[in-house]
Amino acid sequence: MARPRWRVPDVRLALVGVLLVFAWIGVGIRLIDIQAVRADQYAEQGLDQRIKHEELAAVRGTIFDRDGVELAVTMEAVTVFADPAVVREPEITSQLLAPIVGLSAEELIQRLTAKSRFVYIARRLEPEEAARVRDVVETESLKGIYFEKEFKRVYPADSLASQLIGFVRDDDQEGIEGLEYQYQEALKGESGSQIIERDPYRNPIPQGQFVVEPPVHGADIVLTIDREIQHAVETALVRSLEETQANSGTVVVLDVATGEILAMATAPSFNPNRRSTADPVTFRNRAIADMYEPGSTLKVVTVAAAIDQDVISEETLLLLPSKYVIPLEPDPKVYTDVGRRSEEEMNVAEIVARSSNIGTITIQEMIGNEIHYNYLSAFGLGRKATGNLPGEASGLLRPVEDWCASTCGPSTAIGYRVDATILQMASVFATIGNDGVWVQPYVVKEIVRADGSRERFHPLKRPVLSEVTAQTMQKLLRGVVESKRGTGHRAAVAEYTVGGKTGTTEKFLPELGRYSENARVASFIGIAPVSSPHIAVAVMLDNPKGENAEGADFRFGGVSAAPVFAEIVQAALHRIGVVPDVP
Repeated sequence: MARPRWRVPDVRLALVGVLLVFAWIGVGIRLIDIQAVRADQYAEQGLDQRIKHEELAAVRGTIFDRDGVELAVTMEAVTVFADPAVVREPEITSQLLAPIVGLSAEELIQRLTAKSRFVYIARRLEPEEAARVRDVVETESLKGIYFEKEFKRVYPADSLASQLIGFVRDDDQEGIEGLEYQYQEALKGESGSQIIERDPYRNPIPQGQFVVEPPVHGADIVLTIDREIQHAVETALVRSLEETQANSGTVVVLDVATGEILAMATAPSFNPNRRSTADPVTFRNRAIADMYEPGSTLKVVTVAAAIDQDVISEETLLLLPSKYVIPLEPDPKVYTDVGRRSEEEMNVAEIVARSSNIGTITIQEMIGNEIHYNYLSAFGLGRKATGNLPGEASGLLRPVEDWCASTCGPSTAIGYRVDATILQMASVFATIGNDGVWVQPYVVKEIVRADGSRERFHPLKRPVLSEVTAQTMQKLLRGVVESKRGTGHRAAVAEYTVGGKTGTTEKFLPELGRYSENARVASFIGIAPVSSPHIAVAVMLDNPKGENAEGADFRFGGVSAAPVFAEIVQAALHRIGVVPDVP
């Protein structure tokens, strides 16, 4: 019998069969590898692709003024992002969305075609803006565009107390200026997390894993600042800068009994909601960061020390020469009084009212350098006033052993050789107003934690002057304003008795190593009402120029700073409900 012959089609069919067998064997081996040998490994990889570990941001704490008015608050916003791998028509998508999110079509195309699975389209949009984007995405069925909730820091009062409050960084909402920076740890809270299974389109998978660890929201901070007093201060300060053409101005308002800072302002200022267009120089809180030589306002320490030591009384008469000369080689140091060219007898009250340099130097000689230094230190000069504000300067008070035997005492007596902040000087006058007791200034009244616990601030206190001395000084400061020859008559307030001291200091020019012949720091610091002091107000203007309507020189503190003081005192006392003490 003849053997059958293999036809070509049969051979091909056999080869296909063999190939199919081997293919199925391969598939079977692969299935066994995937479903049996390495099943756990592939299951874990699949889970990793579906599982998303997402951070749940804590809501940053709110900053309130003393009455519970919001000065810094965190609000919900919407961030729009894209997955370029899912975006189907980047050109059309960019043309539709670019005008809404504020990007050019070209820039948006670059983002939508990036080799990435995540690109931002817009960060922290207002709900109304996000709704417009969402409407376009849904109406046009745009793929790969997603939305997520984020938080945005907002400052409802715009520029009010902006240097004090500061601001946060846009990207991560970390505080980088002011109280936002100083109290970052308390304000930020603790982030939570969630574990969730999502499909390739970022949609949650029903019945998938979902584990949440909720965040701990940040603490709220309650300030001592009074929003209405702060507004009155800033309004008066801006108006003063326009009138005097000063480079800048700074004001501090203190509650003399408690140490609470009721207002702290610097002009020019900025709006933290739109700080990208602001000059970074305006971010500086000059009330605590800038040091200056206080000039005549520091004479109150010299006089108070002598009275407290029973060296003089307010009626003590002193014969004052027209010049006070200290013989030095090669040139003697000569001190004079403004507007006085002849020998004259003055009592202490007149010396203070007329801001006599020679009279104050004579008093300083009577107490000596060591006693003088001890009182300067007791008033808080040479160390930080609060100790808990960012960028706060400690000032400069040289140790008494470093004082020279010639000009150091006299120059310090009239407000030179000592560097201070305007807050420190406000505290000096607050001490006098508080019957001689120094109270540590502070601006954070309490911190309210997420669990409801409260951390209140308790200021340090120490006696500096006897009550009798302090009340004598209050009377002398009133004379500066009410005396016919007093330098501070422009600080008078119709409804209240006030007392204070003018200051006019030549600006030191470090680059030249000498004092300027024209540039001055003008100031007025005082208390009100004198009959029962409630507040201390310090006003400082940097290099005011020109003259007022009466032809008086704005470079003098009694001309430029004193009227600002009067305006602020009236507004502040009305705000806190102090009954007028002038009939």
